[in-house]
Amino acid sequence: MQEIVKAAFLGMLGVMIAMQFKQSRPEYGTLIALVLGILIFGLALRQIGAVLTQIERINGYLGDSGKYLVILLKVICITYVCDFAAGICKDSGYSAISGQIELLGKISVLISGLPILFAVIDQIYSFL
Repeated sequence: MQEIVKAAFLGMLGVMIAMQFKQSRPEYGTLIALVLGILIFGLALRQIGAVLTQIERINGYLGDSGKYLVILLKVICITYVCDFAAGICKDSGYSAISGQIELLGKISVLISGLPILFAVIDQIYSFL
């Protein structure tokens, strides 16, 4: 909970500072947004230890099917990275580049999820 409050206040403070530069030096606003994004992401990384512990626990339950958990984590990482990068580009006024990053993310998620789709199809055919 404390990390969320820290990130919220850091974000609001950064937005207020960036707004001060919006008229005179808009490039500073973009730079401030980028730095704040990295700082808030750093706060999120501090929570990764707890997440990894739970993932190991889930992996223990899955046994041989643990490879699907790896795919799920890969997809989650792709979505977060693409969302972060697209948000920075959109805030900087480059919405076309933002759209391309989002498209690449969607295609990457689709490609990463194909092994799960094939496993489901194999299961269906095994019952026929």
